[in-house]
Formats: sequence, structure tokens, C-alpha cells
Amino acid sequence: MSAPPAAGRAVRQGAFPGSAGGNARDAAGRPRQLAVELCVDDVAGALLAERSGLDRIELCSALSEGGLTPSIGTVGRTLEVVEHVGVQVLVRARPGHFTYDEDEVVAMERDIDAIARLDHADGVTVGFVLGALTPAAALDMQVLRRLLEACGPAPVTFHRAFDLVGDLDAALEELATTGVSRVLTSGGAPTAAAGATTLARLVATTRSWRTGAGRELRERDGDPRVGISIIAAGGVRAGNVTELVARTGVSDVHVSARTTVPQGNGPPAVSLTASPVPTGSASRPDPVGLDALCAALAPWRDAGASARGQR
Repeated sequence: MSAPPAAGRAVRQGAFPGSAGGNARDAAGRPRQLAVELCVDDVAGALLAERSGLDRIELCSALSEGGLTPSIGTVGRTLEVVEHVGVQVLVRARPGHFTYDEDEVVAMERDIDAIARLDHADGVTVGFVLGALTPAAALDMQVLRRLLEACGPAPVTFHRAFDLVGDLDAALEELATTGVSRVLTSGGAPTAAAGATTLARLVATTRSWRTGAGRELRERDGDPRVGISIIAAGGVRAGNVTELVARTGVSDVHVSARTTVPQGNGPPAVSLTASPVPTGSASRPDPVGLDALCAALAPWRDAGASARGQR
């Protein structure tokens, strides 16, 4: 790829541009719009997100390990059954740190290629969630550019490896030149609520690229910075999401809303896993918690739906 900003990829822009403010309208009095993304690890979670009217899922496996690339079978079946919810597929070769060797990078490139070939409904946008760091916890732009090249025009989210970088503002600037669509972040803090001040600053930066002085020139020249947005992630719950959105102005939130349920195998005599989810149980999205979160976000969600209906 050439040097930025010409290095920006052509990506499909999301339907939910960010704006600031603490209520359901932006500074110009237009209805706020907010996208909700649910982290899931199976087809049932994807269907729950679709029935709940959510915008996207992040499809993973091994959530107890922070998420890994899901199987091609899980991705394929998910894409067969969903009709309109966006599907962002995590591409992460293994647990642990985010510095990858050549074999791991090649494996991730091949995973991306295989997923990109899967059929899906016309109304479903398929994208990828990925990230790579150097041993010094800086963005590994060489690996990132290879993975972005494999993704082609699909929307790409840089995952929470971003929160491990020392200078988040500089990292955001660097990511924005690549054509990455979104950055998943808690503002460098353990939770989004704790990182709200930093999140607000990052959101303000992306908003300035999208709406500030010189916007028309940036759009004309294909400056990729106009297409990037922030997703608030990390401990986002029904009890804190309203204040979080108000404090930060984020246009996207990422939620898990998980619960552990027994699966009918009974208490195992032998534990087969070191996971916090017992062998005789399974972790599933929590419909009650998800309903509560959607209710808390109703002012933003309803405003966004009204605005989209007027276009």
C-alpha cells in the first residue's frame, strides 16, 4: 500500500455517524443515531441479535479467552440464517498477546479469504474484526496492511488490542489513514465507563475529521479519516449505557450481555475445562439483560430509526 492518506481502503460506510451531546439530538438539532453490536459465539446469539433489532454482531469463538476466530462452519451457518443483521467476524489466531509470527499471519489471511467466499443474504454486511501489535505494544502496520489487503472492501474493526497502545490519540490517527472503519475501545481503561473521558476525546477527534472545517475537501480527496468511528466497549450494561453515551457522544456501543445456563448433561464427575463456564453448562446471550439495555437506549435508537425513515 502507498503512504497515507492515499492508502485508504474503499469501505462501505456505516449507517450511524457519530455526534456529540448528552441527549437524543445532536448539536444541529437532528436526531442522534446509535448502533448496537452484540458479541456472540453461536448462531443462536446471532438470531437473538437480529430479533432484538440490533445492528451488528461480532462473531467469535472462545469468549473466555477474549475471543478467537470462529469455525468456518459457524460463520457459514450464521450467514445462511441471518437476513439483515451485520456480521463482523473476529480474526484472531490464538489467545494471548497480539504480536504474530509469519505462520499466524498467513493463517489469518487464509481465514479471511475463506470467510469472504461464503454466501450471505444481500441485506447482510460482512466484515472483520482484527488487530496486531509489535512487541513494544505499538500498532504493527506491516501485519495490519496485509490483513486489510486480505479483507478487500469489507468493513474492518480494529479490536481492543488498541487499548494496549501507549498513545491512543496517535494510534487512532495512524489507524484512520488505513481505511479501518471502526475502533473497538474502552479508552485504555478496564471498562468503557472508567475510560469515558478518553473515549469522549477520541470521538471528538473522529467527528472533527467527518464534520469539521475542510470536510468537503477531505471527502473530495478520498481522505480515509472521514470514515472511521469509535465503538465503546468493556462492561457496557443497561445500568451505565445511558450515562456512557451521554458523556462520550459515541455512535456505537459493543455489548456482551451473557449468562450461564445448564445444558442438561448434569454435574460432571470430571471437569473437562479450565474455563469459568462449567462443563455441564453453557454461556449464552442473556435476553433479559439485552432487553434492559435496549430499553435504556430507546431514546437514541428511536431517534435514529426516525431519521433513517425520513431519508
